Parts: sequence; structure tokens; C-alpha cells
Amino acid sequence: MTQYIDVDVRPILSSGGEPIAVIMSALQGLEPGQGLRLYATFKPFPLFAVMADMGFAHVEQELDGGEWEVLFTPVKTTSDQSAVAADSAFDNWPEPAAKLDNRDLDPPEPMVRILAAADQLAAGETLSALLRREPVFLFPQLEKRGFRWLGGFTPDGTTYELTVRASS
Repeated sequence: MTQYIDVDVRPILSSGGEPIAVIMSALQGLEPGQGLRLYATFKPFPLFAVMADMGFAHVEQELDGGEWEVLFTPVKTTSDQSAVAADSAFDNWPEPAAKLDNRDLDPPEPMVRILAAADQLAAGETLSALLRREPVFLFPQLEKRGFRWLGGFTPDGTTYELTVRASS
């Protein structure tokens, strides 16, 4: 039976912060057989593909007030396998066919540019984009169009790096 470590990012999100570093830190601390119970102020679409690529399945449940609880359960049973999955998340993705620097643009321009460029990708191609913030509203749009994505903040926390891949 999976034991879950609770990570509540609602205070971070409510104060306008970015919780990805806290989530990734919690993941690194998981023992074999442990999963992550995440509490968020919105349905965390951005994490679903990332966590799947890292070897985790998810089940989400809406709580009162529009908040969400998501259980991320390891599909693989050893920490070594999960670490390999996490390290190799980008290994099978080709070099980007397009590179966009959207850091100087105001919303919704980054989303518009990324969706337009993604629609031009051939099957299996990728694009990379640099942004000032996590593109939370972009993720459902990418999902509807059948794209996969991986992303996260640079270590200094100033740039969100996003890679989008067209279906093969």
C-alpha cells in the first residue's frame, strides 16, 4: 500500500508564489513505495504530464471552494526506477524545431505565440519557450490539442522553461 507525503502548496499559490521547487524537493525525498498528496488552489494540469513522465499516476479530487487534492502514486516500485524515469524525461524528445523567448511579452501573447508555433509542428517535433511565469492557462489548451509538455523554473526562479511536443 502506498504511503503519501502531504505537500500543501495552497499558501504559496495564494501569495502569488511558484510551488514547483517545493514539489520537486518533496519528490526527491520520497522513499520506495511512497507517493505525494498535493493540495492546490486549482487543478494542477501542469504537473500531470510531468509526473507521468517521472513514473507517477494521478487521481484528482475537487475539494470545497474549488481547491484540489491530487494523489500522485508511483507506477514503478523502486526509487532507482523513478529516478531513472525523472532523469530521462527529455531523453526521447528531439531538439526543438522552434525556440521562442516570451519573457518580454504580457499575457496572453506568450500563450498565443506558443499555440500558433505548436500548431505548426510536425508529428513528434518539439518547441521550446522561455517565459516569466508558469503558463497555467496554456496547459489545458495544449492538452485539448493533443500536445505533451514538460517544464519548470530555472534554478534562479526567474525563467520558466517549457518544451512542447506534437503527438507522434
